[in-house]
Amino acid sequence: MLMNMKDLLSVAQQHKFGVGAFNIASAEFARVVIDAAEKMRSPVILEVHPDEHDFTGDDFIYYLRELAIKATVPVVIHLDHGQTLEQIMRAIRTGYTSVMIDASALPLEENIAITRRVTDVAHAAGISVEAELGTIGVAQGSGEGGHAEILYTDPQQSEQFVNETGVDTLAVAIGTSHGLYPAGKQPKLDTERLKTIKQRLSIPLVLHGGSGNKDAEVAESIQHGIGKINISSDMKKAFFVALEAELKSGSHEPNALFIKPMESAKAIVVHKMNLFSSIGKAELYR
Repeated sequence: MLMNMKDLLSVAQQHKFGVGAFNIASAEFARVVIDAAEKMRSPVILEVHPDEHDFTGDDFIYYLRELAIKATVPVVIHLDHGQTLEQIMRAIRTGYTSVMIDASALPLEENIAITRRVTDVAHAAGISVEAELGTIGVAQGSGEGGHAEILYTDPQQSEQFVNETGVDTLAVAIGTSHGLYPAGKQPKLDTERLKTIKQRLSIPLVLHGGSGNKDAEVAESIQHGIGKINISSDMKKAFFVALEAELKSGSHEPNALFIKPMESAKAIVVHKMNLFSSIGKAELYR
């Protein structure tokens, strides 16, 4: 059941659950996420970064669309951290149902201007738009980029930004980073800032860098407006740790080699769906 982000998250917002957005860069990860969503009866977001799109090619997005259309649960195909109009247009052309324009490193007025332009184009095609205000940090092994210093989202600016851009979702900086946190370091989410932002906005909010955070804090953030949670590193780490073990075992046939890694990644996806309270929520979309 292919749908756009606005329609998917409006239901999540109404019923106060979150939806996982899992970064997909291969058919194995696509199957892991779709299989978990079907088994758990959970809505889900297949998320592809421009670098991942470059690696897989346009045909892979057509494959994801087929998976989504045939799925019996709600599925969104989302462009993660698009930074140019060219990337946005490629996503629209190849069949994404949601795009993110990330101009967060630019001054506020430039971020607003670029985001407004993307929103005008995407909405005309029925495609949802996510943007970012403030900056997400970067930890180890991040494929999504990030910034050395986290600039926390200003609640007052967030209201101006949403009013002037018309975005459907907003990624907020409340202390997270992309990638895996080094030993001994774990962020503390600024829940009070999140509450203040939510008081000013009616749209669902997005938590980037969802891997490695305390489960209790993530679950609490959903109660204060977070509707979409990005997951990449936790899932990929589970896959590649298991894959390394399989390679050492002497197995080299792909159809056998990937079975245990895929199961390990799927266990993470199921855990996240349970944490986000999205299990069983697919029935709300009927």
